[in-house]
Amino acid sequence: MANGVNVNFRMDAELKRNMEEICEEIGISLSTAFTIYAKAMIRERRIPFELRADPFYAAENIRYLEGIKRDVDTGKAHFAEHELIE
Repeated sequence: MANGVNVNFRMDAELKRNMEEICEEIGISLSTAFTIYAKAMIRERRIPFELRADPFYAAENIRYLEGIKRDVDTGKAHFAEHELIE
């Protein structure tokens, strides 16, 4: 890298440790991982992976779960035994 520059940004310490562990397992440095990411972004002209929200945390699902909790708390929920799926 003839014209290397330093790039500084803040990251959660645990996130960085976890990422470093994975990089070590793969056999690359954290710097190499970010370089791979940057090159993929340039090549594809987009973030090189899909970004999406976990549907579990969608407002509609949270309202549904809160309704179930309300039913449990007020005794309106009825549960029946069933076989577990393995």
